[in-house]
Amino acid sequence: MIIKYLIEKEFKQLARNPFILFIVIILPVLVMLVFPWATTMEIKNVNVAVVDNDRSDLSRLLTEKIASTEYFDIVGVFMRSEDALEKVEFSDADIILEVPYGFEQALMSEGESSLLIEANAVNGTKASLGSSYLDMIVLDFTEEVNLERGAVSVLPAGGIGVDSYYWFNPTMDYKIPMIPALIMLVVALITGFLPAMNIVGEKEAGTIEQINVTPVPKITFIVGKLIPYWIIGIIVLSVGMLVAWLLYGLRPEGSVLLLYGMSFVFIFGISGLGLIISNYSNTMQQAMFMIFFIIIVFILMCGIFTPISSMPEWARVISLFDPFTYFAEIIRMIYLKGSGFRDILQYVYPLLAFFVVIIGWAVLSYRKRG
Repeated sequence: MIIKYLIEKEFKQLARNPFILFIVIILPVLVMLVFPWATTMEIKNVNVAVVDNDRSDLSRLLTEKIASTEYFDIVGVFMRSEDALEKVEFSDADIILEVPYGFEQALMSEGESSLLIEANAVNGTKASLGSSYLDMIVLDFTEEVNLERGAVSVLPAGGIGVDSYYWFNPTMDYKIPMIPALIMLVVALITGFLPAMNIVGEKEAGTIEQINVTPVPKITFIVGKLIPYWIIGIIVLSVGMLVAWLLYGLRPEGSVLLLYGMSFVFIFGISGLGLIISNYSNTMQQAMFMIFFIIIVFILMCGIFTPISSMPEWARVISLFDPFTYFAEIIRMIYLKGSGFRDILQYVYPLLAFFVVIIGWAVLSYRKRG
């Protein structure tokens, strides 16, 4: 019965703090509203400076076609390369498209010509993706010109045709794989942050000493401390899933019960991590710095923003010890692919192993006197 009173005490403490309601309800809603749009994987509004040495109808049509897309803004059409380069130097342009003299004549007579694309690579992602988008527009424009002049624009005999279909995200909407990952991040932040802050706060206030001198077993005290945050974690998960459904129409393709079950394992382990941090922290500032450092490393190394396969070897090794790596795969597989327990088993084992170590460490590192 002791644990019942410990849990009741924790809930009463939480009820006295209105900030907890904001964290549990408002924060997941705000994250789901803002982050999927802010963490866009698309490149838009790329500024293009056009150097038109041809001054022909086709070069003008090409410029208009580029300007008509949502990806590019034409900042000016120049006659000299130096003028366009000056725009790049002052960050007014990201890409220079240079149309050579004789562009229209070569395209109309031979069906092909050449263009020069120069990109400001200070922002490498914007330069590479912007150049790729521009290549596609130029190729499409060339195709249209060839069709108008009556050129054959089909594959030659014996050629290979490729039809592409994008499984689990047919529209290639970057928000679809991002939303389950954001749900995971919100759950991790709250269930790791709140237990650590609560226990360290009691250390600073001196109230935890009253528990330490009682005959309450260490395990009972820890479980009583963490159960409310496990419940909060499930509530946060539910709020995130509800917002994902209402705003983006995204629902789990797989078993909801399996998703909740694996999420509870994740919450269980992350709250243990918060307990470890509180055991080694004497002030709120120490706990906050440690939490943010660990969580940021976990986020950067888990592969939700950049593929792990693209990381250097040392980073891939670190990602093997990151619980976010495994749970991100689990939640995406259940949400997007409809995967069952057997499909995610390869990620369940390392996740369980990690959290067994974490919970054991949390129990052993807690020092109770009395």
